[in-house]
Amino acid sequence: MRLANIPEASIIHWWGRIDFFVIPHQKPPFNRLFTFDFIMKLLIVESPSKAKTIGKYLGKDYTVVASVGHVRDLPKSNKNAIDIEGGFVAKYETIPGKEKVISSIRSLAKKNTEILLATDPDREGEAIAWHLVEACKLKDPKRVLFHEITETGIREALRHPRLIDQNLRRAQEARRVLDRLVGYDLSGLIWKKVRYGLSAGRVQSPALHIIAVREREITAFIPETFWKISGSFLTEKKDVLELLCSEEPKDEARTDEILSISTSKDWEVIEVKESEVVRNPLPPFTTSTLQQTASSRLGFSPSNTMRLAQRLYEAGHITYMRTDSVALSEEALGHVAAAVKSAFGDNALMIRHFKTKSKNAQEAHEAIRPTSFGKLPKLPDDQLKLYRLIRTRTLASQMKPAELLRTKISANTTDRALPDFSTTGSRLMSPGWLAADPDARKDDVELPKLAPGDPLTLQAINDEKKETEPPKRYSEAGLVKELEKRGLGRPSTYASIIKTLLDRQYVEKEGRSLKATETGEVVDGFLSEHFPNVVSDTLTAEMENELDEIADGKRDYAKTLSDFYGPFSKEVKAKDKSTAKATNLGEADEKHKCPKCGVSMVIKLGRSGKFLSCSKYPECDGALTMEGTEVEGPRETGEACPDCGKPLVEREGRYGKFVSCSNYPKCKYIKKDVGEQNTTGVKCPKCGKGEMVEKRGKFGVFYSCSNYPECKNAIKAKPTGALCPLCGALMMQGTKTIPERCSDKTCPNHNPHKLGDTGKK
Repeated sequence: MRLANIPEASIIHWWGRIDFFVIPHQKPPFNRLFTFDFIMKLLIVESPSKAKTIGKYLGKDYTVVASVGHVRDLPKSNKNAIDIEGGFVAKYETIPGKEKVISSIRSLAKKNTEILLATDPDREGEAIAWHLVEACKLKDPKRVLFHEITETGIREALRHPRLIDQNLRRAQEARRVLDRLVGYDLSGLIWKKVRYGLSAGRVQSPALHIIAVREREITAFIPETFWKISGSFLTEKKDVLELLCSEEPKDEARTDEILSISTSKDWEVIEVKESEVVRNPLPPFTTSTLQQTASSRLGFSPSNTMRLAQRLYEAGHITYMRTDSVALSEEALGHVAAAVKSAFGDNALMIRHFKTKSKNAQEAHEAIRPTSFGKLPKLPDDQLKLYRLIRTRTLASQMKPAELLRTKISANTTDRALPDFSTTGSRLMSPGWLAADPDARKDDVELPKLAPGDPLTLQAINDEKKETEPPKRYSEAGLVKELEKRGLGRPSTYASIIKTLLDRQYVEKEGRSLKATETGEVVDGFLSEHFPNVVSDTLTAEMENELDEIADGKRDYAKTLSDFYGPFSKEVKAKDKSTAKATNLGEADEKHKCPKCGVSMVIKLGRSGKFLSCSKYPECDGALTMEGTEVEGPRETGEACPDCGKPLVEREGRYGKFVSCSNYPKCKYIKKDVGEQNTTGVKCPKCGKGEMVEKRGKFGVFYSCSNYPECKNAIKAKPTGALCPLCGALMMQGTKTIPERCSDKTCPNHNPHKLGDTGKK
């Protein structure tokens, strides 16, 4: 605001407006009070990096702040946080450590006349916006949706503010409440009937079931032996041709016969089948297809893909990454068209309007695409790989089809003495969209031009003894595809579902494959037997549809939860009474005898999986591993537990030896002054009770709260004692160039060198 025409003006009030008082001796009309409206705007987002990007576009008229995720949530492990009788009303509390964030936003709100909530444009973002209003007592806030963090996208969104969509917010709350109730009830029952500390969930359990069923199929599979015969040939033009025998002999004699004949005869091409095929490009990425393709091409886990995509979105490089839509806006199509023409020529372009097939597609977003098609941005290596993948798919989607000549070449001896040897492949006639995405054809076999009767020279003949293979385990990409096909969860939840299964140690990774652990198989077996509805596709998929209907305003929140939870709760209570405790998982092999008393043994489930226990337990505590190696049990230390008076024992844990109460799990006392726990003198900020102590795990030294297991706060490097100014987590030691960094991986200050001067202050 310019004040050049108002001499000797002085500000006497600042509160959503500025009043200027002019000294009385000035000539009229300046010898009176003038009032100018001056609207200041507060814009709230989730992440500091997103706030920084948006702030540089909006300038000084806006104060842009970050809530750093959710500010309120249901109390942990507390079923009473939901008033079931009152209509499934959720009782939220402030997340520990977010008090300062709430106080700061509340204070800023008083100094600004317009408040804009720009959390992510989905159900989760809608819920965070609502929680901010409730926690910070915001008055008359407006909701704006940034589908892309660019100046154009931001300015356009600011022209279309709206109120918080309570239907979307209710749909997110319904999912949260439902997951809490189902998880609480099922987990409590599994604790009683199987083993303390296990858990189950509404979507995690069906996902586990998919993996466990596949594991049972693999275990039950009986392989058959066969021989695979292949030959390497040279054409007249000296092209190498690899052909495979159409017969796969079941015995060695037949294999030797084929090998013998093949080396004593002349060979020729007997048939060439060619057909022209048109290969169309795939649509731009959705959340699900991005996770699948990043996994298969780049080896990224779904959770890593989403983390990288979040950073790309917040930095303004791509559109919002949680979407079911394959559509591109008309404006975006114009930019894509220009980029295609520039890179591949005018003739390469073919504009397409893809339509989203999923009936459950949420919130009307675009597909995931770059916000600009100029020069590649300077990015860390993994972000750049993902960005290139998104850019390539977007460009390819608007290009002409690829034209290929699909070819099958068959060969035999000139007297046709053997089963045919053949191969299939293709020849590229016109690249079309493959010019932009050549990796899409990397598995194709390029075949030479041949005709029937062309002679071939056998260079080598090979046989390989093989066995028929069981079904393959799911990769993360394969599981995401399967979850999507069955309607389990939503694209935005796939990464967290897989992460939960891995964190619970129900599933482990072998290379890129997901394998159910013994613990996972036991949990799935219990649920499959007693709660088949919980692990079924139908029930979970139907509930997802009902959540979608809540989001669309077509279904009542309380009635939906009541219709599901009423029968479910009764079933859990009935099973609690009728189901026997799964103490034993079966009899052990007779060759295994108790190392202490010599009697037979039974299979049980321990914290690290199955083991063999003496059938006389608890009279005898003899134990063996499943392979028959003796397991050393807890040894009494001669001390009494200060909490309950029972003997203290030394146990072997995942991270080494520790001393705890023998009355576990009823008493959870763990001795804090065990020798290997070297205290750092830094108080734990999460619980405020314990101190951060040095421990050694299978990946080396780490630091965790001495108040474990009540507090599970752990970091990978020694804490400095300072707290992160962005998120409140502990700062930890870094490197020579970065002496200190935030211990929270999700916080931008975890990599302070990327924040510039702002992050260092």
